[in-house]
Amino acid sequence: MYPHPSIKTEETQNLAALNSAGVVPVATPHIEIKDLNVFIEGNHILKNINLSIPNNSVTSIIGPSGCGKTTLLKTLNRLVDDNKGVTVKGSVLVNGEDIYAPGAEVTHIRKKMGLLSQKPFPLPMSIFDNVAYGPRIHGERNKTVLRGIVETQLRNVGLWDEVKDRLESSATRLSIGQQQRLCLARGLAVKPEIILGDESTSALDPISTQTIENLLIDLKSDYTIILVTHILRQARRVSDYIIFVYNGEIVEFGKTEDVLLNPKNEITQQYVKGFIS
Repeated sequence: MYPHPSIKTEETQNLAALNSAGVVPVATPHIEIKDLNVFIEGNHILKNINLSIPNNSVTSIIGPSGCGKTTLLKTLNRLVDDNKGVTVKGSVLVNGEDIYAPGAEVTHIRKKMGLLSQKPFPLPMSIFDNVAYGPRIHGERNKTVLRGIVETQLRNVGLWDEVKDRLESSATRLSIGQQQRLCLARGLAVKPEIILGDESTSALDPISTQTIENLLIDLKSDYTIILVTHILRQARRVSDYIIFVYNGEIVEFGKTEDVLLNPKNEITQQYVKGFIS
């Protein structure tokens, strides 16, 4: 018999102390989360989160359904506090800038974050215009520059050779795997610092999934990548670090092989073995 997420055991009572300890992998932190608490309609969803997320690495957020994984991801680009009934307390620092400080400019913050959702959402326009959309929004009008951006980013996601002869055709005609790569290219076109992925391969076939995973591994040399995934095999394949979330708290945070192969916490052990889902 294993503890239900709503039941406070000795293990769960110790989670706040673990968070306060500020477990930090040996790497340069790009994002620092300090004393983060999120309340939605009065419910305490994220509890005393303290993390330092390394630069130029892939960090996966894992945990049971409803544990707060996606909420944690959305705090990083200010999407969670867009909704009514949401209260966010604490700090999220990106390169030392607190994105929740009074007066923080949300558009500037989101420009730093490329987001891949569960399902690709290409804009209802051409392949070219999908990639050029962000740079245009931010003021780029030079056609030669825009063409260079489009080609570069489509090459970066391995899509250029597949679409270079039909750049003016509708993006919605692409396969779902191609659409997800296009959405990644669209995100990269605004020169973000961070790529966020929310179950970004859950709607893809195995070949497209492998393509996206390989792209993310290649891109980490230039970006900090943070993924929410419910697939432990995927977390093991692509991640340098793992954050295990349980009942809105950080149970364990460390290098992938340590968390998945030699977890220190009993709750993590149960989850990795499949006893908690």
